[in-house]
Amino acid sequence: MPTRRTRSVAVASCAALLLSGAAAMPAVAGPQPAEPVAPGPSAARALTPLAGLFAERLLIADKVAAAKYGTDRPVDDPAREQRILDDAAARAAGLGLDPATVVAVFGDQIEANKLVQRGLYTRWDAHPERRPTRRPDLDKEIRPALDRITTQLLNTLVATEGVRSSPSCGPRLYGAAAWTAYGDGLDVLHLKGMERALPSACARGLPT
Repeated sequence: MPTRRTRSVAVASCAALLLSGAAAMPAVAGPQPAEPVAPGPSAARALTPLAGLFAERLLIADKVAAAKYGTDRPVDDPAREQRILDDAAARAAGLGLDPATVVAVFGDQIEANKLVQRGLYTRWDAHPERRPTRRPDLDKEIRPALDRITTQLLNTLVATEGVRSSPSCGPRLYGAAAWTAYGDGLDVLHLKGMERALPSACARGLPT
């Protein structure tokens, strides 16, 4: 069983990998109050459910890739993606959320999912022995799971609206993402996907 120190080192490593790409994110306009929050479980707790749904959706990318790999179904599906965004925007208004913000959050999830899919394609091309042995049903198995996460994600965005609007959202979100990544055992590819999923979740943007 991992010791507390081992867990701390692992979480710190996840946080470092997530933060390594922060410099590439757009700068946030206006002065930001200094409100450092260490990426630990107590600081991250408020946004852990959100990070957990990001990770759950991200891990489904493995099944999406397995369903599409070696077929004529491309990674990019603009029509399907637009339907997801339009549906999220319409439901956001009924929940009292800003539709543009919700579209941005879901757009990040879609791009994160595709990042993982492309990474898996590259891995499987280079290592045929790692290719999936089962092709999941995209329409009957995978999309219902994604639709369920969509509902949960919208409800969680409502529940976390206060903390997502606070100056401490960025470090709290990174902390939640790091703890979630450690708990789910995400590899480097999925950590990159998690990082790509984060930018629009905080109302003030993420730290650069």
